[in-house]
Parts: sequence; C-alpha cells; structure tokens
Amino acid sequence: MKKRNIIHISDLSDERIKKYIKYNENQLTHIYEPDLGVFIAESAKVIKRALDAGYQPESFLIEEGYLDESSDSVAVREVSEIIELSPEVPIFTASKEVLSNIRGFAVTRGVLSVLRRKENTKVEDIIASQRRIVILESVVNPTNIGSIFRSAAALGMESIVLTRDCCDPLYRRSARVSMGTVFQIPWTYYDEKNNNYEHYIDQLHDLGYKVVAMALNDQSKDITDPIFEKQDKLAVIMGSEGNGLSEATIKKCDFVIKIPMYHDVDSLNVAAASAVAFWELRVKNK
Repeated sequence: MKKRNIIHISDLSDERIKKYIKYNENQLTHIYEPDLGVFIAESAKVIKRALDAGYQPESFLIEEGYLDESSDSVAVREVSEIIELSPEVPIFTASKEVLSNIRGFAVTRGVLSVLRRKENTKVEDIIASQRRIVILESVVNPTNIGSIFRSAAALGMESIVLTRDCCDPLYRRSARVSMGTVFQIPWTYYDEKNNNYEHYIDQLHDLGYKVVAMALNDQSKDITDPIFEKQDKLAVIMGSEGNGLSEATIKKCDFVIKIPMYHDVDSLNVAAASAVAFWELRVKNK
C-alpha cells in the first residue's frame, strides 16, 4: 500500500474522531450550518458507491486489520480500493478491541467514512424525462427507506422523490440496508412547507405522468390490471407505515392500486409492497 495519511487512535475519546462518536445523525446534518453538513457511511461497498456518486470524504475510520497490505482477502482489497480513490483523505485506525466499543460497530464491517452532503436537485430536473418514478410520503423508518431504494434500483424505477418528513436516505441504517443504492438511484425532496404535498400531483400531471396511489379503498384496482402496462409514464406514490397516504393525495391520483392478498391478510409492510409494485409496474416493453 502506498504511503497514506494514517493516524493511529488508541482511545475513543480522541477529539479527531468525535464525528464518529459524539454526534447523532441530525447533528451531523446541521454541523456546518449554514453550509451543508456531513453523514457517515458504513462498509467498504457502501462507501465505494458514495465515492463513485461524487460524495467527498472528510476521513475514514478503519479497523487496523483491514490495512494489512500483505493480506489478499476480499475485504482488504475493497478497503484498498476506496483508499485509492481518496489518497489525501485522513485514515484513522485502531484495533478491533478499541473500535468495538463504538455503538453499532459490529455491522460496519470494519470501515466507516464521514462524507460531505451535496445540494439536492430540483424535482423537475430529475423526473421530467423519466418513465417510472416513486414518491414517498411520510415514510419514517430507515430500514424501510433503505429497502425501498434497493427495490427501486433493482426493479426498474428511475428515481425517488421524498416528502420532507420522510427518513433521510443518507442516514447510516438507510444507506446500509439499501446496499448503497441511495447513491446510485437519483432522488430528492419536495420542499413544500407544512407537508401540503398533494399539489405536486399537478406537477406530475403537467410532466405527463399518470399517478397511482398504493392504498386500500373501494376504488382500488388490482396491480396486475393491464391498464398500467399501457401507461407511458407512471408515478407510484407510497405512504407512511402507520396511516398510509393522506386522503388529499389519494383524491388527486389517477388510479388507486392494491396488491391481491391471501389468507385474510390486508396489507404488506411498505418495503415489501414496494418490491411487488415496482416489479409489476416496471416498463416491460424495453
């Protein structure tokens, strides 16, 4: 391994790694206000996808065993690859025994990075020319957010737009569960104040989308209805884990759709439902 800016840490009280230790994710988001803040990504695979997407790292925190240049393990090669992409970035390192005292370190696969946030893209700049997009309204669980992103990326959705009360896709758990697809599929937020988002359905209509709400009511169509395959542009709206979509949103949609259920089950978790919906509603005539 080439000479790097490697800094050995013997104690987690070291101020140089306080962003990894002392701050929660909301604090990191606002740490440089009025400038954009930072977030923490976990595991070499997720960090690599963040770097490939243009996010700039401030530092790495890496278990010392993954810096062993004599090892030919896959994990060491993956770490070497992300380091090569950012040769000037400080690398903090410590033993596994020291780092294991960091809450949640066991799921990081020995590698973390603090990265700078980027400005959000305008909604219309992302979705104007796309054929299949996802709108998330008030989805607050980071695991669900990560799972939805992974399904969207894998199953033909081209971008995701979130209401501001959704969980941040860059939160550690969201990004980890997504396997880094939060850095691969374009996404942004609606900026509407007071969470009055339903007028954005007018924007979707103006851009040529038919808008479908995932909800259970008397007007719900079966998701396998051939009418959906005929639509050139579809926007799929999914709601919160508890209350689902707002009535105002549902009323403005072109279609309400449901997934057929068996054994008297009324619905799926929003993440599980997203995988079924994205597969069924994807563009099939490529």
